[in-house]
Amino acid sequence: MTGLSQESERGRHLLPYGAARVHGPSMTPTLRHGDLLVVRYGARVRAGDVVVLRHPFQQDLLVVKRAAERRAGGWWVLGDNPYAGGDSTDYGTVPEELVLGRVRLRYRPRADGQRSPLAVARWAFSAARPVFSDRSASRRLRAR
Repeated sequence: MTGLSQESERGRHLLPYGAARVHGPSMTPTLRHGDLLVVRYGARVRAGDVVVLRHPFQQDLLVVKRAAERRAGGWWVLGDNPYAGGDSTDYGTVPEELVLGRVRLRYRPRADGQRSPLAVARWAFSAARPVFSDRSASRRLRAR
């Protein structure tokens, strides 16, 4: 399950944007362990968006998943890595009030071993990227 550090929750009431750090592999390849996220709290969520939410059974845990589709009772959320688990296939729909915001941007910190000019240039080219909605999320849902 991809969790987020609790520092993303601090200051969220002051500004509509906040930062979060990804922990775990459930959103690979879209997000990786250690990625930093810019989250728009309170943003309207549509199917395919990557969202930050409170875990339905452990509400002090923040997780990041893809909102696959709106169902009766809330959102059906899925991880991009089907082998990692920790999504609605385990805990069902997530109530609307537990969905906190939408991920807008991801930033990959530079790895310690990236010292060559080519590695640094490759990192600089791909470090910050917007996180787009994936409208094919409903196709993945039907495949499960």
